[in-house]
Amino acid sequence: MQLGADHVIVRVPATSANLGPGFDALGLAVGLYDELDVRLVASDDVVVEVHGEGAGQVPTGEDHLVVRALRHTLDLLGAPQTGLRLTCANSIPHGRGLGSSAAAVVSGVVAARALLADPRALDSRSVLAIATEFEGHPDNAAPAIMGGAAVAWTDADGPNAVGLDVDASIIPTVLIPESRLATSRARAVLPDVVPHADAAFNSGRAALLVEALARRPELLLEATEDRLHQGYRAGVMSASWELLRALRAEGFAATVSGAGPTVLVLTAQEATAALDATLAGLVDGLAGWRVLRPGVDDGGARARRVTVSE
Repeated sequence: MQLGADHVIVRVPATSANLGPGFDALGLAVGLYDELDVRLVASDDVVVEVHGEGAGQVPTGEDHLVVRALRHTLDLLGAPQTGLRLTCANSIPHGRGLGSSAAAVVSGVVAARALLADPRALDSRSVLAIATEFEGHPDNAAPAIMGGAAVAWTDADGPNAVGLDVDASIIPTVLIPESRLATSRARAVLPDVVPHADAAFNSGRAALLVEALARRPELLLEATEDRLHQGYRAGVMSASWELLRALRAEGFAATVSGAGPTVLVLTAQEATAALDATLAGLVDGLAGWRVLRPGVDDGGARARRVTVSE
C-alpha cells in the first residue's frame, strides 16, 4: 500500500459510554475534541508535542498512543513507515470517563487512513476493528468514529456498530471532577456475576433508552436507570455517586460517564435552566468541578489532507 500524503489534520470527539444501562454497548459523542496535526518527515525521528490535556504527562515518542495506533495501522496495510512529527491539541480530559484513550487510538487510525494513496482501502468497520483491538471493547470507539449515539457489539466476525437517532432537543451536560480514575480500577470492583433480575432490569432500560434518545426525551430519567455497574463503583468514586444520586432525586437523567468519575446529565433543551439552578444549589459539592455543555457531536472523527499552499 502506497502513501499519498505527508501532512494530515485529524479531529476526534470525546465520548460518554454506557449512558446508564447500556454497559459496554451504548455511547454518545460530545463536542469536546482532540485535534492532531501529523507530518511525515524524512528521518527516523518521532517528535510529539502535546498541548492542553495530558501535556507533560503522556509519552512524547514512539510510546505515545496515537503513534502506536498510527504505526500499527500502516503495518497492517503494508504501508511504509517514516519519521513523524505530531502536534496534539487536546481538550478531552484524561482519566475522567470521556473516552480520551479511544480518541487517541481513533486519531492514529484515521490519520493513517488519510495518509494512504487510497483511503478507501480502510473502511469504517476496519477502523472500528483496529480501535477495538487497542481498547478491548468498542463502546467509546464507535461513537468517536461515527458521531452521535451508537450501539456497538462484537460477534464472531469482530466488532460492529450502528448509529442511533438522537432527538435534537437533547442537551448533554458533563460535570468533570479534578480527580481521575483509571478504567482498570473501575472495572476491578465489578462482580463476575449479577442477579438475573438486575440483568433483566438493565435490558429493559437499555431498550427504553433507544426510544428516549430518538423520540421521547421525557423518558430519559427512567431510561438511564442502571443496576449493573454504577452502584458497584460507588466506593471508588464517592463524590460522583453522591452527585449522581442528588441529581436523579431532582428528576435529572444523570449517569456515570464511561468508567467515571465524570457525571453526564441528559436533558431536553427546556430543562437546562432548571438543571443550572439545581447545580447552583450544589455549589459546595461542586467545588473543583468543571461544568460543560458541549452539545452532541454529529460528525465523528474527521481527517483532511493539508496541501502545500496551506
